[in-house]
Amino acid sequence: MSIGIWQIVIIVILVVLLFGRGKISSLMGDVAKGIKSFKKGMASDADDNEPKNISDNNQNNNNQDSNNKD
Repeated sequence: MSIGIWQIVIIVILVVLLFGRGKISSLMGDVAKGIKSFKKGMASDADDNEPKNISDNNQNNNNQDSNNKD
């Protein structure tokens, strides 16, 4: 037993009657904003995962501290 075209049409009509066209379009707009925000977050997260040499940073900080003491 599969879902036919008439069942889908009836479900769509019921959803539009319950929520209204304006509510559905605003909901879809919110979903699109969420997807864009997620993609932007994933892109910035990938940039943050670049390997950094921590020992070089520590040596530079130690050199700056000894220079400031003079």
